[in-house]
Amino acid sequence: MELNAWALVAVGLVGAATFYLGQHSSRMANSTHDFLLARRAVRSQRNAAAISGEYLSAASFLGIAGVVLKDGADALWYPIGFAAGFLALMLFVAAPLRRSGAYTLPDFMEGRLAASRPIRGFASFVVVLIGVLYLVPQLQGAGLAFATVLPAPVWVGATVVALVVMVNVVAGGMRSITVVQAFQYWLKLFAISLPAFVLGAVFVGGAAGPHSGGLDAQAPPVFPERTTVEIETPVVLQVDEATLLHADGVVNGAPAEGEVFWSAEVSHEVDAGTTLRFDAGAPVPSVEGSVPDNASWLVPGSDGAGGLVGTYSLMLALFLGTMGLPHILVRFYTNPDGKAARRTTVHVLLLLGLFYLFPTMLGALSRMYVPELLVTGETDAAVLLLPSAMLPGVAGQVLAAVIFAGAFAAFLAACSGLVFSVAGVVATDLLPGRVRDFRVASVLTAVIPLALAVALRPTDLTLSIGMAFALAASTFCPLLVLGIWWRGLTARGALLGMLAGGGLVLAAFGLTLAAGYTGGSVPVLVQQPALVSVPVAFLVMIIASKATQRAVPPGVGALMLGMHAPDPLGFVQDREIPRFGRAEERLRFSKRRHDER
Repeated sequence: MELNAWALVAVGLVGAATFYLGQHSSRMANSTHDFLLARRAVRSQRNAAAISGEYLSAASFLGIAGVVLKDGADALWYPIGFAAGFLALMLFVAAPLRRSGAYTLPDFMEGRLAASRPIRGFASFVVVLIGVLYLVPQLQGAGLAFATVLPAPVWVGATVVALVVMVNVVAGGMRSITVVQAFQYWLKLFAISLPAFVLGAVFVGGAAGPHSGGLDAQAPPVFPERTTVEIETPVVLQVDEATLLHADGVVNGAPAEGEVFWSAEVSHEVDAGTTLRFDAGAPVPSVEGSVPDNASWLVPGSDGAGGLVGTYSLMLALFLGTMGLPHILVRFYTNPDGKAARRTTVHVLLLLGLFYLFPTMLGALSRMYVPELLVTGETDAAVLLLPSAMLPGVAGQVLAAVIFAGAFAAFLAACSGLVFSVAGVVATDLLPGRVRDFRVASVLTAVIPLALAVALRPTDLTLSIGMAFALAASTFCPLLVLGIWWRGLTARGALLGMLAGGGLVLAAFGLTLAAGYTGGSVPVLVQQPALVSVPVAFLVMIIASKATQRAVPPGVGALMLGMHAPDPLGFVQDREIPRFGRAEERLRFSKRRHDER
């Protein structure tokens, strides 16, 4: 990969701005309450920008365009689901959760259900698990982005992001992260919209380079010129029509050197290290399971009943999973009251809807100008390679650097929120609970996913994130909905429901992961298990709670009143931050404040 000096400048500027804003804001954190919750006084507009910056992760910035490139109209459900999840959160959870006065999800579970320490510990384990499932693809996406734009190994990008995140989280706390993530939302919006407008104008004006043909063509896309593709990870490819190509490496388990004929009736296995060369006008092979021809690419639901079931399962995971993501919910604890929490969610819907217009457009252009990504399967790199494909030269490199800056900001924002939320749970439930324990937990929460990101085989970012959404939808979503709206929920019912729903998702994830290594295939409800796991979790929680009604906490009526009563009535009683705020911590913050004066 040729060095893009503009991309190096972009990384430096984003890193410097992130570090400056984080350090400057951290000086205002004068108490533990400020460090962890920003005094519960973050304005709705800033909180909405911070939530949007945190939520627009690698799956949104890189993955949406990649899935649109590969799957076409069916992929549009991803941005719809990502945004629509906040509608469910606004209707059912945002305001009551803020009025509960809780600090974390395990804290809410303990307060609402009078749960024992083991049950709270299980909830903490689920928080950590969701955080790791979400963090690993973020770091893998960072590695892919760096390797695509710069001549660097994949682990370099993941390490850089993890180090910057650790510095900001350890030093600044919630106030610092809020300012940084709000800034990063606007940076990401600029970094995705400017290239979209420029490349759209270039395409309409006819000044772009050669492309693979119009998207309205019935046949699959074709290579506009003689193209060489290096296969870095093993892939299984399919062709829509008989294809003649040149191969140098291992194809279908046998050495290949020279011309190879591929039939459309069977799939073709290509090993890592193989070089494929295609003549101009040759049809583009695609990774098995993707949409091969443009006619099917334009039509939603073209893969039959199985695809429809998978789409419904995906939508359920995205729609309900948002309200169970710990790093998103922790932001609502920073609002002054329930009304502000609901108003924040409305602003988030607007900001997300605006952003998702642009990666969809770039994904469609990518199918015409970088079709070779369909061969390697690395479709998440589409938005990074598209500018240079459409605008060779300095102009394309500058646009690629702008996009890379936005992608870098996406990794930093999402990882910062995840590390902060998971570290808060680890510090309060597994460590003594001082601020320095929170910082130790932050380091562990960043280092462990980093090791997994380097060791595990990368998959499509949106698919990996989809599994994290499914786990959140099958565990914390039923807990929150029933805990907020049904007084009959018991601690044992909540525990059994989370075990049932979460167990199904983890089993599905294990099977999908194993299939990726063995080359096998799994049913659609294993790839997207939410359509089964979410109803099972709700059902088990209700049945088990009905069977243990004597265990309903005696003070649940007062707590339910506090969650649903209007804010001006004054029923909200913020719970104490668990085990934080000890005398030595207050003294240390007070001394720091005095020294700064």
